[in-house]
Amino acid sequence: MIGRLGADVTVNHLANGGRVANLSIATDEGYIDKNSGERRDRTEWHRIVTFQDGLIAMLEKHARKGRLVFVEGKLQSRKWRKEGEDTDRFSTEIMLVPGGRVQFLDKPNGNGAPAANGAAPAAGNGAVQAADGIGDEIPF
Repeated sequence: MIGRLGADVTVNHLANGGRVANLSIATDEGYIDKNSGERRDRTEWHRIVTFQDGLIAMLEKHARKGRLVFVEGKLQSRKWRKEGEDTDRFSTEIMLVPGGRVQFLDKPNGNGAPAANGAAPAAGNGAVQAADGIGDEIPF
């Protein structure tokens, strides 16, 4: 999946001493409205989760709102029930497990916001790749 980070990475500490990192990635899909003939955009939000310490450390340094990122992981659905409610809730997330990968497809400027071209200074379990022509406005 390729998309833009909707916020800086969030890292929480677990009762067992471990950590978990959460990301939110926006992807856009363009289409032509059949009734009006106008071009429309639809944004989908995707939750990304990892428990890998090395990847969490890298994300803390580089995962900032607006960065263009490639994520490869496995889909995982879960259900839970909120206390006091009678219905189950469901969530599907992309889990970054060993073998998964994060690549930044842009290069940050001095304050961590995306720049127009180039490669990021660090990546997760894969090599950094250059992304030519990246200059899109952040969609949110």
